[in-house]
Parts: sequence; C-alpha cells; structure tokens
Amino acid sequence: MSLEGQVAIVTGASKGIGKAIALSFAKEKMKVVLAARTKSELEKAAREVNQLGGESLPIPVDVSREENITQLVSQTLENFGKIDVLINNAGMGVFAPVDELRVDDFDRMFSINMRGVFLCTQAVLPYMKNQKSGAIINISSLAGKNFFKGGSGYAATKWALNGFTKCLMLEAREYDIRVSVVCPGSVATEFSPHSGKDPAKILHSQDVADAVLTILRLPSNALMSEVDLRPTNPK
Repeated sequence: MSLEGQVAIVTGASKGIGKAIALSFAKEKMKVVLAARTKSELEKAAREVNQLGGESLPIPVDVSREENITQLVSQTLENFGKIDVLINNAGMGVFAPVDELRVDDFDRMFSINMRGVFLCTQAVLPYMKNQKSGAIINISSLAGKNFFKGGSGYAATKWALNGFTKCLMLEAREYDIRVSVVCPGSVATEFSPHSGKDPAKILHSQDVADAVLTILRLPSNALMSEVDLRPTNPK
C-alpha cells in the first residue's frame, strides 16, 4: 500500500524513535508534520525530511499544553488540508523507587505520556471521522505490560496508554480509523542507552519505525491493533 502524499503528524519527532519514523515517512514521500519542544532540533530534522524526498512542517509543541495541540492541528490543516496519520510518540521517563519519586516528575510523566496522547488524539479525531479514514499509532513500551523496580511512575503511564489505545481502537474503527499500539522493549536511544551491549543485538529506533510502516502498509480493511517488539537475542 503506497503512503505517498499522506499527511502524518509525529510527536517527539526531533530525535530517537520519533525522528526515525519521520525520516522513514520522508522516504515514502509523505508530508510530515514534526512536533517537539526544541526548535533547533526540529528544524534539523525537517531539513533531513526534505532531503529524503518528503515535505516537512516543523512546529514547536509541548504536547501537555492544550493550546499547543490546537495550534498543531490547525497549522497542519492550513498547510496540508488533511490528516491521515497521527504518531503519538512523545514521552519521558524518570526512574526511582516509589518513596523517592518526586511528585512533579510523576505528574510530568502523566502529562506527556498520557495526557499528551489524549489531547493529540482528541484533536485529530473529528477530521479523521469526517474523512472516514486515518491511522493513529501510539508508541508505548513493554513497560506497559511488565513491572520492574524503579519503574512505578513510568510503567503506570504506559499501562494507562495501552488501555487507552485498546478502548480507542474499538471506538474509532466504526469510522474506518485504524488504531494501533507499538510496545518496544529497550531501544538504544538517548532515552535508554545500552553501554556495554552488542549494538547489533539490541533494538534501534529504525526497528520501531519499520514496525510502524508495516502497520500502515496493511490493506485498509486490515488492522494490526498491537505489536510487541523485542530483540531476537539480546545476550
């Protein structure tokens, strides 16, 4: 299934997984709206999108702020006239035992990892419903299915995200909108460095981007609701 000409919003697009997804979309000749907080990194990613054959629109955004999301969607529609794909990728993590986790860090994780997804999704849904098509892919984590010491706050946001996505999938498919969640294990990025491990045996951002492309390339009558992504042999 060709993705050429489709319009995609990618949050957290200035680095890591989000940037890999945006660049993969550029190779498909898609129109990519790059959303993140740091303007200079966004502009760099936008130039790379253009060099690969895509068309970019960088918009500085804090996904936890409703007014920012309203602006993100309105600028996308003003420039491209439609929204075919939403990639909710922006996220953060602070890892500490429960009694040491700062309240403001706990609140910030929920603001970005969950509230941000809700705001972006709620903002694009009316347009996707009207056009009777669209795809929303949420980048979650295997932390949303598992548990580990020091991960209480972060894992809680991802468990919430997985539940949100599955409910949304049932609601949105009535309008021919496909909703999916991708749950990677640890990925070698600035967010989750893996010093001392063989780089050839761990997940990389491009692996997640390839999973996203696989979901989008399915025929329109098919939905892949969940993908768990792990390294084959991380040892």
